[in-house]
Amino acid sequence: MSADLTDPGLAESGVRRIEWADRSMPVLRRIRERFAAERPLDGLKIAACMHVTTETANLMRALQAGGAEVALAASNPLSTQDDTAAALVSEYGTAVFARQGVDRDGYYRHIHQALSIGPDLVLDDGCDLVNTVHTERLDLAKGIRAGCESTTTGVIRLHQMAREGALRFPMVAVNDTDTKHMFDNRYGTGQSTLDGIIRATNTLLAGKTIVIAGFGFCGRGLAERARGMGGRVVVTEIDPVKALDAVHQGFRVQPMAEAAAAGDVFITVTGNVDVIGAAHFAVMKDGAILANSGHFDVEINVRELADLAVEVRQEVRPQADEYFLPDGRRLVLLAEGRLVNLAAAEGHPAAVMDMSFADQALTCEWLVGRSLAPGVYEVPEEIDTEVARLKLASMDVDIDALTEDQEEYLSSWRRGS
Repeated sequence: MSADLTDPGLAESGVRRIEWADRSMPVLRRIRERFAAERPLDGLKIAACMHVTTETANLMRALQAGGAEVALAASNPLSTQDDTAAALVSEYGTAVFARQGVDRDGYYRHIHQALSIGPDLVLDDGCDLVNTVHTERLDLAKGIRAGCESTTTGVIRLHQMAREGALRFPMVAVNDTDTKHMFDNRYGTGQSTLDGIIRATNTLLAGKTIVIAGFGFCGRGLAERARGMGGRVVVTEIDPVKALDAVHQGFRVQPMAEAAAAGDVFITVTGNVDVIGAAHFAVMKDGAILANSGHFDVEINVRELADLAVEVRQEVRPQADEYFLPDGRRLVLLAEGRLVNLAAAEGHPAAVMDMSFADQALTCEWLVGRSLAPGVYEVPEEIDTEVARLKLASMDVDIDALTEDQEEYLSSWRRGS
């Protein structure tokens, strides 16, 4: 089996961590057990570009239990867990191409290596694998039946491709299911981002002014948890509806140009470029902390920060670089502007990823045998509902069911009030 790893000898540690995560992923475990019995993915080849973490490892195990051959490349070099990668190869038979901290050339080389299996299905986390197919490996496009995208950034890219008529095969926006974006983005990103900031800086958030750029599900989760830890939260937004929502939840809303001078900690979760740049760096406090939890390292303009700095002290703490400005102020950039929750912490808790990856696995099963035109599709509602049902069952939570009379009332326009 082909692979590119940092150290195959780390496999034993990786197995222990994968099994630990599996304890908190009961929904995916049930799906894996059913897949092993029914083999719905028999004969399929799946190329995936995802964070190589213990939670992802359990998704790979489920897909393989269903009969698929899987090749995995990393969607972020700083999030790769080398022991997890080693365990996937030696213990679980997955082809993995991922090394922690690999450079840009190595990153794309790994994507090409994962694609070399000639996939029937693709799983993407940011659209880089799909983009590579469309720009450099069009020879593979005809053989790809469909795929799944699990990030907001990736879904935005896919919609752009579809509008331009460039998308060659159907892609399902797994990111947009309630059991993914509501829980993964809100509860997962909310907790793991603050975890990464605290690990990297050991700062006290209570009493700090925490500026959160973006009030989507990620931003809401962050704002709730930052307030819960005693932070004074400021939200920046471009969407009037989301800004209004933030105001009504009691958060202060300002343009970044105003918030920049007041913030102690800045967190970007917008999915867009240059959210924080030179004009903002120029007025920030000495010691301000800069963190990104959007998918790509483009939200904080690191190039402009480097141009302004007269000195850069790398790794003043793990995953924390200090930029000295001409007037003596210091700005602290975390995780090189990449995903702080994965680079400086361990990403989302396994219990959250249980639902996101259950969505992925069941969507792969749903795609088998279907013939869809190129475009971006939503996950069928019944998959989302089934994942929620299984999660509640694993938590011993019961809910009500509609009576026949209630169902008739909801489905008929003839019955008045």
